[in-house]
Amino acid sequence: MKIKYLNTICCKKCLHLSLPVDMMIRFAREVDPGYNIYRRTGLKEGMPIANQDAAERIVADMVEDGRYVDFVEKLIQIDTAGFMGRRYDLKGLKNVVANLVDEGYSFDKVSGQFFENHREQIRANWGRLNEGDERKMTLLRMDIAGNSALVKNNSISKVEQAYQDMRNIISRVVVNRHGRLWSWEGDGALAAFLFGEMEKMAVFAGMEIIHELFFYNRLHNPLNSPINLRLGAHIGHVRYSDSETERLKNETAKEAAILETLAANNALCISSNLYITMDQITGNLFSEEKFKLGRKHRLYKVGMEK
Repeated sequence: MKIKYLNTICCKKCLHLSLPVDMMIRFAREVDPGYNIYRRTGLKEGMPIANQDAAERIVADMVEDGRYVDFVEKLIQIDTAGFMGRRYDLKGLKNVVANLVDEGYSFDKVSGQFFENHREQIRANWGRLNEGDERKMTLLRMDIAGNSALVKNNSISKVEQAYQDMRNIISRVVVNRHGRLWSWEGDGALAAFLFGEMEKMAVFAGMEIIHELFFYNRLHNPLNSPINLRLGAHIGHVRYSDSETERLKNETAKEAAILETLAANNALCISSNLYITMDQITGNLFSEEKFKLGRKHRLYKVGMEK
């Protein structure tokens, strides 16, 4: 995580004008439970630290450890709701937030989190996650059914064009809903959603992709037969890795892949855990609960009879 030094000055000032040293350290430990300012400074445990020096050290360490954005989120939470029943007025916090926006982040008021502004840069970790970070996410798995037949019965150029069109559609839909395309395997893809109402974002993305495919097959498909897509979505804890291979090993990703196999062509299959997060209007668009391979699930399909 790269944060310009000048953009951290406001945070240091916010801390030393608003908090005593013990509370600065307490809030740093809310982000990193193992944080020890004495170990980081080389000072003897318990030695007094000047207020401004503590602020400088803590902010520098948060940046170095890739936890600066998490730390600012924690400060926003404390400024808004207090901490352990006590209110804290963090002076200059608005400037700290504005500086992060200048760094290319957007702030999501629903979740109280910052994420990478996709108009400036798109990375698999949203510019936030570090190797090994574990977060609750919603994963959306997609696969083109009958891939072998499409390749066999069409020219290579037309197949490549159609698959590139599909990738463009999927990427656009996923990114516009704050998701990230984590894998593209030629005839399949995996997308991840972390911020905002991630459950709805993943489900709505899946539904939108089905709609886009419906019109693509009728208006733009260069192949001699329709492209059929199966989608599966599941929510669970995911350990982030910069390695695509490692990301695919997550149990949540494997479960989404199994749900995808339970979907009919051009249908979205969601787990029961994901379904219960839906509002009634959205939930009513899905089929009655089904049970197969030991899994409760529901389906959404354009024109589905219920």
